[in-house]
Amino acid sequence: MAIHPFPHSWTLAGPLAACMALLVPAALAQAPDFPHKAVTLVVPYPAGGGTDVVARSVAEQMARLLGQPVVVDNKPGASGIMGTSAVAKAAPDGHTVLVGLTQSLLTNPFLYARLPYDPRKDLGLVSLVATSPLLLLVPASSPAHNLADLQRTLRARSDGGNCGSWGAGSYPHLACAHMASSWKAPIAHIAYKGEAPMLQDLVGGQLSFTIGSAISAKPYLDAGKLRALAVTGSQRLPVLPAVPTFAEAGFADPEYRVVGWLGLAVPQATPPAVVARLQHAAQQAVATPEVGKRFAQLGMLPVGSTAEQFRQSYAADLPVWERLVRTSGARLD
Repeated sequence: MAIHPFPHSWTLAGPLAACMALLVPAALAQAPDFPHKAVTLVVPYPAGGGTDVVARSVAEQMARLLGQPVVVDNKPGASGIMGTSAVAKAAPDGHTVLVGLTQSLLTNPFLYARLPYDPRKDLGLVSLVATSPLLLLVPASSPAHNLADLQRTLRARSDGGNCGSWGAGSYPHLACAHMASSWKAPIAHIAYKGEAPMLQDLVGGQLSFTIGSAISAKPYLDAGKLRALAVTGSQRLPVLPAVPTFAEAGFADPEYRVVGWLGLAVPQATPPAVVARLQHAAQQAVATPEVGKRFAQLGMLPVGSTAEQFRQSYAADLPVWERLVRTSGARLD
């Protein structure tokens, strides 16, 4: 991946974020009338999921900071497309904000031939809120105890083994395709309708390996039913400090350093002063102990970046995700 000033582990929250929050942009003083009504955080996914939980935690803190209600509006449908499109077409006054994921803001343009929005033209980035590194997992019965073992095992098998994902175009699918290509192993991809059934089959030995979230995998890890060989990104997870990053395990491909993330975005024409106000509120919200605790429970790492840092990270990640999608051959209608 192209090198940029901020690591993909994105650990600005905490003391550094608190210091940055003191550097309130001068532009804030230029938006005295914002917000003058409730701010809506649009979550393009169903209520009750991880994205929704994060949005509601952040909304509660942002409401206190902005002095206006901040409400969460779930607009699920079509892999985040419906809700994202609604925000892209909303009035650019800062009162409608997208809670976007890597999929809706970064990978969808490469997965879909036609989208009703272009995230690079129709949306403006506000703040990267959190990242969600993922784990490479194998059954406890697997002979692989590290990534090199897994690579040798898959190459030695006549069928190359198989891997699971929670759907075509997801990071586990894309990473599996990258491994099949770079490791010269005929790894078969099996798509599931969710992470839970995928992990159940992994525990049962129907899969050679998969990539999953820490929050879903940890009970199986604690019970000794699964083994984690590596974590994506450039930082170990605090909840699993013994699990090395891919790079530490000897696999430094940029494709393993990218992570899933959650960030805020607004319609492109939103005034800079309004963006600055939202950015500042988001940074302060992410730095609160309440939000930090909730992120830790979900296996996420708090960030709270500036809009410019978010833009730099987005630009650096873009070609890596494009390459991942191209290698996988994934296309969605």
